[in-house]
Amino acid sequence: MVPHLVSRWPVWLFRWREAYTPGASVQQKTWAGMPRAAPWGIMGTSPLVCRHSSSTSSRASEVVLTHKRYPVQRLPFSVVSEEDLAAFERVVPGRVVTDPEQLEASNVDWLRTVRGCSKVLLRPRTSEEVSRILRYCHERNLAVNPQGGNTGMVGGSVPVFDEIILSTALMNQVISFHDVSGILVCQAGCVLEELSRHVEQRDFIMPLDLGAKGSCHIGGNLATNAGGLRFLRYGSLHGNVLGLEVVLADGTILSGLTSLRKDNTGYDLKQLFIGSEGTLGVITAVSISCPPKPKAVNVAFLGCPGFAEVLQTFSSCKAMLGEILSAFEFMDAECMQLVEHHLQLASPVQESPFYVLIETSGSRAEHDAEKLSSFLEQVLGSGLVTDGTLATDQRKIKALWALRERITEALSLDGYVYKYDVSLPVERLYGLVTELRARVGPRAKHVVGYGHLGEQSRARDGNLHLNVTAEAFSESLLGDLEPYVYEWTAGQQGSVSAEHGVGFKKKDILGYSKPPEALQLMQQLKALLDPKGILNPYKTLPSRAR
Repeated sequence: MVPHLVSRWPVWLFRWREAYTPGASVQQKTWAGMPRAAPWGIMGTSPLVCRHSSSTSSRASEVVLTHKRYPVQRLPFSVVSEEDLAAFERVVPGRVVTDPEQLEASNVDWLRTVRGCSKVLLRPRTSEEVSRILRYCHERNLAVNPQGGNTGMVGGSVPVFDEIILSTALMNQVISFHDVSGILVCQAGCVLEELSRHVEQRDFIMPLDLGAKGSCHIGGNLATNAGGLRFLRYGSLHGNVLGLEVVLADGTILSGLTSLRKDNTGYDLKQLFIGSEGTLGVITAVSISCPPKPKAVNVAFLGCPGFAEVLQTFSSCKAMLGEILSAFEFMDAECMQLVEHHLQLASPVQESPFYVLIETSGSRAEHDAEKLSSFLEQVLGSGLVTDGTLATDQRKIKALWALRERITEALSLDGYVYKYDVSLPVERLYGLVTELRARVGPRAKHVVGYGHLGEQSRARDGNLHLNVTAEAFSESLLGDLEPYVYEWTAGQQGSVSAEHGVGFKKKDILGYSKPPEALQLMQQLKALLDPKGILNPYKTLPSRAR
């Protein structure tokens, strides 16, 4: 039996307080009078972790080639020749991949929605090797597709045609870590989860956390300006990154791995490359500030009767938890149904129209427990929350987070997925889901919404992950979804991409969020830094603005 926050809240609240012993570790806290919770489902392994398995490669050819599904024409780049392959072999000996079977997994995105036809993949280990590769490609007019963990959602990490894939997988070394300042310097190919383990052993944490952390590379996180689950507490990568090393299209190495937070000398060039998705330069190394590891972490998973109650719970959460609030995630009932059906994870609370996951992180367990208890008493007593459970030990915390983090995995098992990642004023955040369900009707298997509220501090916007699943790709269904989703979002003064980036799929809808003057300036920056357009072509900028 999983311990619930039942309607007799004063009783369990009193018992929980009594059961807590000041000075004890968080793992020792129990729910007095209630049996220990059984596991809430097998964690399993996300397909992101084993994305490049042979089973994935064997199915890659089933995905329609991007240039056949979408109206895109190949630009006049050169075609890789035997002489080119020989030149690459001299730069990265033994790390030039041309085997079609080995290339399959790198040509298709993990969502299995876009596929390129690259004939060569290069695996450099150093910035100098990247520089030599790009200098050669610039001279030969060869297009290059930088690729990290290939966990992107918008087709930005795989070729559209036959671009050379430049993999950062072997650039996976930690260069240094400062135990006092918490400043980490590492290569771009380091996997986020491995970096997390590295800094946690030194009592720090990474300022970002993603469901794809087992596969995504820190360089890719920076290139897409990934948001993630810790955005509410630690903000965006624009604020956490201190310096970058970037290789430009002509092979120039722009070295800026500073550890200074205060540096007011000229333009802050690193900001250009964060979120540029490999179109302005290839990020090869990063200096990033890591916050201290919290000494006390709690996760509450709650059921709410409606989205209005979700918003009111969030308001109470900010007011009563304040500085210890580190995450506030919501998901609707259909998300939970998909997680239960496809992943065999069980909900720890009774069925509800909406669910909320709240994480607190602080330095004193007693202080956090008192604040969290007062908050739970308030939301239960007012009817904002109808049921819930609290986890304080690491195993249960991971199990609760799995319900939220593995939604994307469950959706991928439900059929073809149309994915939208928008930011909207919080009061209008779920309205798009409701209207879209009515618009598409039974032609979609599921229309679901989940995401984050109040992205930082006093921000009044939220991030909605809107997903529509169908048995297979359908042009008619796509026509009903687009441009309707983008027009609706623009009408609410929202953004058509909150954290996934632009990539290939959203390049032609930037006009819904950016004025023509901004798009023109982006075009000028691209022309300045990559005059031949060889870096990640067909991505990020609208077709008419390249």
